[in-house]
Amino acid sequence: MSATTSFTGDLVGAPNGYATPAARPTLGEARAFCKHLAETHYENFHVATWFLPARLRPHFESIYAYCRVSDDLGDEVPDRALALKLLEEWRWMLDECFDAPERSRHPVYVALAETIRACSLPKEPFAALLRAFVQDQTKTHYNSLAELESYSRDSANPVGRLVLYASGYRDEAMCLLSDQICTALQLANFWQDVIEDTERGRRYLPADQMQRFSVTDEQVASRRFDGNFRALMEFLVSDARARLERGSALPGMVEPELGATLELFSKGGHAILDAIVAQDYDVLRTRPVVTKTKKAALLSSALLGKAGATLRRAGGAR
Repeated sequence: MSATTSFTGDLVGAPNGYATPAARPTLGEARAFCKHLAETHYENFHVATWFLPARLRPHFESIYAYCRVSDDLGDEVPDRALALKLLEEWRWMLDECFDAPERSRHPVYVALAETIRACSLPKEPFAALLRAFVQDQTKTHYNSLAELESYSRDSANPVGRLVLYASGYRDEAMCLLSDQICTALQLANFWQDVIEDTERGRRYLPADQMQRFSVTDEQVASRRFDGNFRALMEFLVSDARARLERGSALPGMVEPELGATLELFSKGGHAILDAIVAQDYDVLRTRPVVTKTKKAALLSSALLGKAGATLRRAGGAR
């Protein structure tokens, strides 16, 4: 941290509920803040934590809370200059959390400091996520899948690596499998949200592939679906599905509770892609959604998978 920085760590101008309190919260209060954020902002994350050992849940919740606040400081602040300032202040607070955790006052960093200590987490994955959120403020169009892969290395892959690290797994081969899943999930979300992103002035459809399939920005903006756009989306969906398949061995390489969580997210990615296919790849007409029935089926499958793995492990221990 720079001794001359003007940051106070107060996050003035942040979305409601994210400003730093005047008094440092206790660890219990900080963890309650993170738990509430996880349970009220992202239903799928809350469901996935059902499968985790109780000792890991507070750590996953603090990691999630860091990601949630980081994302919202960029996406939920309409003034780009203010958003960039808040993200820079949040980065300064990250440095403080690693360098002098006793000074941290924000509940996310109070909880995260304990997670970092207990799980021996490195700073780089957290810093990478912030780089992605800063990039979102300045780069809104992508030229190639290679550019999207580079973006995903900061925006998505660090989350998977932090999940593995917090669970005690440091093998790089496993991390590379996680990278495949996380990049695939990032891309699947992009293909699901083409219209929403277009309305926000963003285009994640890669320009080189648009040119290859003779799809134009004007066509996407006017929501004109044709055979060319269908061919583009079929290619992109197949590419994302192949990435999920390349990472598919990972859930079987970890303890059953974590494996069930990883399997749930991976199958959720397939479900998004299936929803796109079910619309004959027409994501310009309406946003593809995973139905509640499908979500329930995925949850039941994950529960059965966890139970089966636990029984097999118990049988092998006899």
